[in-house]
Amino acid sequence: MPCAFAAAAASVPSLQLQVVGSAGALKINQLGAVADAKRRALAITRLDLLLSGFSLQRAEGSWTDANGWHAFFRAEHPGLAQALPGAAPGNYVAARFSVGVGPQANHADPNRLLPDDPLHPVVNGLHWGWQGGYVFMALEGHWQFDNAPAGSTGGFSYHLAGDDNKVTVTLPGTLAVRPGTVLQLRLNASRLLSRVDIAKDGDATHSRQQDRVVRALKAGLGQAFALEVIDRQPPAEASARAGRLPSHRGRDSQPYPLNIGAHMPSVSLPDDNPLTVSGVALGAVLFQDRRLSRDASVSCASCHRAPYAMADGGKAVSAGIGGQTGTRNAMPLFNLAWAREFFWDGRAKGLRAQALEPIEHPQEMAATLPKVVAKLKTDPDMRRRFQQAFGGPVSAQRIGLALEQYMLSLVAQDSKFDRVMTSADRFTPAEKRGFDLFLTEHDPSQGLFGADCFHCHGGSLFTNQQFLNNGLPPRGNDLGREAVTGQPADRGRFKTPSLRNVAVTAPYMHDGRFQTLEEVVEHYDHGLIRSATLDPNLAKHPLRGLGLSGDDKAALVAFLRTLTETSLVAPQGRAGPRLGGPSAQGQSAVAGRGRQAANGAP
Repeated sequence: MPCAFAAAAASVPSLQLQVVGSAGALKINQLGAVADAKRRALAITRLDLLLSGFSLQRAEGSWTDANGWHAFFRAEHPGLAQALPGAAPGNYVAARFSVGVGPQANHADPNRLLPDDPLHPVVNGLHWGWQGGYVFMALEGHWQFDNAPAGSTGGFSYHLAGDDNKVTVTLPGTLAVRPGTVLQLRLNASRLLSRVDIAKDGDATHSRQQDRVVRALKAGLGQAFALEVIDRQPPAEASARAGRLPSHRGRDSQPYPLNIGAHMPSVSLPDDNPLTVSGVALGAVLFQDRRLSRDASVSCASCHRAPYAMADGGKAVSAGIGGQTGTRNAMPLFNLAWAREFFWDGRAKGLRAQALEPIEHPQEMAATLPKVVAKLKTDPDMRRRFQQAFGGPVSAQRIGLALEQYMLSLVAQDSKFDRVMTSADRFTPAEKRGFDLFLTEHDPSQGLFGADCFHCHGGSLFTNQQFLNNGLPPRGNDLGREAVTGQPADRGRFKTPSLRNVAVTAPYMHDGRFQTLEEVVEHYDHGLIRSATLDPNLAKHPLRGLGLSGDDKAALVAFLRTLTETSLVAPQGRAGPRLGGPSAQGQSAVAGRGRQAANGAP
């Protein structure tokens, strides 16, 4: 999958964003890096922006063409640049841009955008999903309570959205733009928050004109930016395809008909591993093959079973060879084409790498790749399949490619929920009540009493693909994402799973501690453990919890059950399940570096 932040071409001027705090470049997750109007210590965990309409003013007063220009910036990725194709070399006297997008883009169908478009919902994670429209700015973090013991913090979640809340910023100043010039847009987070008093104004926004924080943030944006020309070129894009093979095509290069409905985001498939009928079939056979384990006792399918949406139904942790068990729950395998990092802690940066790791894991298959390759090479049928799919002999790399193709073919998109969204079915009153709760924030001060699920599980994928601390009481010494990054701010953070098929993937959480959906709802209602890394969208909830009624909790569970896939269809041969197959209304997704969308767009 291509990097969402494509580096600008060397000859085209580009724009990059740097966020600064109280003392230089903003340090994400550091308490005290910024302050509010009352100088309370704040930590920013997320600052994401959608910009549009960047234009430069010439000395005679005219402006460069900015039609169609959009960009997405994330504070934790400074230095990444977006091209400015409308900014021809020359001398300019001002710059102008908007935080937010215009009504036409805000209300268009984001699922039809190309997979690498800045406004694509998987690229930016800022689309409101079924409510429509984008979040123009997501500013989240923790704040120090007044007169509270050290380490006692709450969360804040400020989202600026809605057509009326687009903010246009004009920055006067002499700008000499040359081919390859980099314009650095600096956002001072302390100035942005300089008019916000969290204790008085509240720790959440709902993008309504009467919200005090909305008015304060819009005023802060007007004074928080500065622009300067820097001479150096932007850093080269870190390849998202490092270590990947050149594309290998076998004797059978018939494209695999991956059907993705128009209600799902467009997707970019690996251009060096195009899905073919023979490649997917080989991957499906390997997925079932116990020879991938040291003693031929387990296969991938032993822990990822079709009736449970490719999870290990009923087991908190799975058993590998010799009955050995690990510490984490086997994740379901579907809709992986939209993911970039894999496993609960994100340690695998590609699906083919994820596919090979269990083979050599001592508590899972406990084999070695050279010995697995040697075993498969003795099988004439397997040798034929590899030649047919990849035009070469059995190898560890091709095993990973085949398993990647098979797992990319597993798409979940055909549930009662999906049919309701297309008016082909109807919610029951309880399901409708549950959906309303799912979409409603919880802010008693504003008269809102929802379950606030959509921040992490919004959109048609029902996951934001992020790694978050969801307030689970710690068990054992599992540090979560911190074990991968080495950053204390990642302690207790695990990947947000999709809620699709959640009714059949029990038990729940990274360690399978909850047996039922009812237990999960109870946890989010009143079971959160406060910590320095608790996700701000949970930390902003009252200490006493949400206080959902019994009927509310039952309604949430009823809604979650509408997300169960209604067709688990087995393709030809031993290919195993295919979720959301031909019944989903859509066209084939075609692989290719983000240039072709799932609806067949050119």
